[in-house]
Parts: sequence; C-alpha cells; structure tokens
Amino acid sequence: MVDTNAEEKKYSKQLLGKTIVSKTGKRFGEVGDIVFESRTGELLQIVLKNTTSYTKDLELEATKTGEQLIPFSAVIALGDFVVVAEEDIV
Repeated sequence: MVDTNAEEKKYSKQLLGKTIVSKTGKRFGEVGDIVFESRTGELLQIVLKNTTSYTKDLELEATKTGEQLIPFSAVIALGDFVVVAEEDIV
C-alpha cells in the first residue's frame, strides 16, 4: 500500500540550513535548529543562523546565548525556502 501522505511529510533534517524569507522576499537567515515540545511534539520555534542585517534590526525573541528565534506558528510554507508571515513575528 502506498502512503499518500508521504509527499506532505517533512523531516527536520530536510529543513536545517534552508533559507528563511518573508512573503515579500526579505531574507532572515537560515534554519539552524528547531525547538519543539518533547511531550507533545508541537513545533515551537526556529533557531536562526547566519542572520541578515535586516533580522538583526528586528526585536526577535532570543535564546540565552543570543540566537534569534522565529515562532513556528509564523511559517506559512515549506519548500525550497521556509516562508514566514512577517506580521506574525514582529
């Protein structure tokens, strides 16, 4: 039997290193890691790496070590890029 949902599944390792952009094409950086709730599996945040100067000017939530975070709820598309709704971030 063929799993019809196989095309829709994304694994975290497929997202690591992908460029994060807004709907208008503003580049935020790359996916450095993904924070999730281990008990429920809920995806909470994306940890940014290689942030752009645009991102550094935003007042994003950050980890204790200063890594900037984007709420996973702001993600609107996953493909060649991770597309986020900028209005859901700032």
